[in-house]
Amino acid sequence: MLERALAGSAIEESMSAPAVLPLAAERLVFEAGGRRLIDGISIVLRPGLRSVVMGPNGAGKSLTLRLLHGLLRPSGGRILWDGRPLDRAAQLRQAMVFQRPVMLRRSALDNLLHALRARGVPRRACGSRAQAALERAGLEGQARTPARLLSGGEQQRLALARALALAPEILFLDEPCANLDPASTLVIETLIQQAHDEGTKIVLVTHDLGQAKRLADEVIFLHRGRLLEQSPAARFFDRPASPEAEAFLAGRIVL
Repeated sequence: MLERALAGSAIEESMSAPAVLPLAAERLVFEAGGRRLIDGISIVLRPGLRSVVMGPNGAGKSLTLRLLHGLLRPSGGRILWDGRPLDRAAQLRQAMVFQRPVMLRRSALDNLLHALRARGVPRRACGSRAQAALERAGLEGQARTPARLLSGGEQQRLALARALALAPEILFLDEPCANLDPASTLVIETLIQQAHDEGTKIVLVTHDLGQAKRLADEVIFLHRGRLLEQSPAARFFDRPASPEAEAFLAGRIVL
């Protein structure tokens, strides 16, 4: 019943707001400190596929995610949400979860309520949606606990629950399981899978090959700020098209 309620909310909101997918980056460039950190990336993110972004350290994975999400303005190129630049409607149809969750100095429940009210969800609906999100993440027993006193795994589950409570059409996740124990990782991956099953577009940055193989439908492989591959996951893991991806998968140092 809980899953149906949350899915119903997502369907209801998606019917009243314009779509944001496909999301297209065209010749995306980002420069800082006199360096070109993102160099002409062009990708198209379509609905239905779980897109996993991979690459060695410094490849530009997190930076690309922040550009797509709208946290940073590109130095060149453009990003189109179903053919249009980022606008208020597109902002309302996306959410992001960071590697280190940002928790307000409030209870777990109040963190959810604040996010829902800030997104403009009617006050009468906020309570039920927040409670449903807590239950989904297995945090109903910590509803009144100050969020910053939760364990690292619980904080990340709360951050993900907070994002999913907004019923996003697209969810960006920047290494959400980094430094988490296996039990917490399993809960996070289960929540991600449930969101995908309910129609949310997943864009996930991960350094974990096992996680990528469990979750990816397609892999976007970056190296030195450039896109080297965007291919179906099975093909990427079996027959990588670039020497850099082959070395990465083999566990060799990629310079």
